Amino acid sequence: MARLTTRLRLILPLAAIVGVACSGCGGTGQAVTVAKPPTRIISLSATATEDLYAVGAGAQVVAVDSYSTYPPQAPRTQLSAFTPNAEAISKYRPDLVVVADDTNHIIAQLGKLHIPVRLEPPAANLNGLYTELEQIGRVTGHTSAAARVVARIQAQVNGIVHSTPRPRTPLSVYHELDQTYYSATSQTFIGQMYTLLGLRNIADKAAGSGTYPQLSGEYIIASNPDLIVLADTVCCAQTRVTLAARPGWRNIAAVKSGAVVPVNDSIASEWGPRIVLFLKAVASAVKTLEGRAK
Repeated sequence: MARLTTRLRLILPLAAIVGVACSGCGGTGQAVTVAKPPTRIISLSATATEDLYAVGAGAQVVAVDSYSTYPPQAPRTQLSAFTPNAEAISKYRPDLVVVADDTNHIIAQLGKLHIPVRLEPPAANLNGLYTELEQIGRVTGHTSAAARVVARIQAQVNGIVHSTPRPRTPLSVYHELDQTYYSATSQTFIGQMYTLLGLRNIADKAAGSGTYPQLSGEYIIASNPDLIVLADTVCCAQTRVTLAARPGWRNIAAVKSGAVVPVNDSIASEWGPRIVLFLKAVASAVKTLEGRAK
């Protein structure tokens, strides 16, 4: 259980809808009007960091947490998103702090220091992503830029979805989160991306342990997925070669055909603008498989 908790906290999105909040405010998702855009923002959310830069607010960001690795120019620090420390945060004199959850009661702690903070849940779907970008743009003074980013993502997603073939019998997919076979069902944000592309997620029938079930090697082999997406390429150095070396995996359809899609772990778990790259990679694999079938 400790391994599950640690790994899921790393792979689940740290997206946050940015607003300004009163001391001790919780994540209600309501729009808030601010007197002026913040000029010293701290992001303790990897997805929020990406969103801030996407809408043009990067110059206002003075510090980001240790897991905010994108974009590379973000001022990465040792600040922790999982064990946030109010004293360490306050040293940067922020006028807005973005958090993904209220770990260690950080909202109340920062409230006592009169530091505005906002807690919002991660996006549950693409519409949630668009809303987050729009709110981030509004609170940082980049409303128009955010609208353009949203319009661009929408157009890209629509283009990818409409250009991806739909076979009569849906192709099956296994999404790997780590080497112990944790996966993601269609009820998750990333799982919905597969649904958009017309894929059948093998984790759905094994969802007894929740939306991020731990599958077994035997179950995956028996399911014989047509496509395997590896979201553990950075953390765990997984490739088609390492899959083929697993007992019994060499004969899985995806491994035999080479339909193994390696994606950067962060792209698969930080649900910001780069989700388009994820969709493109999976769609390309689907097109290749369909091309071979003709």
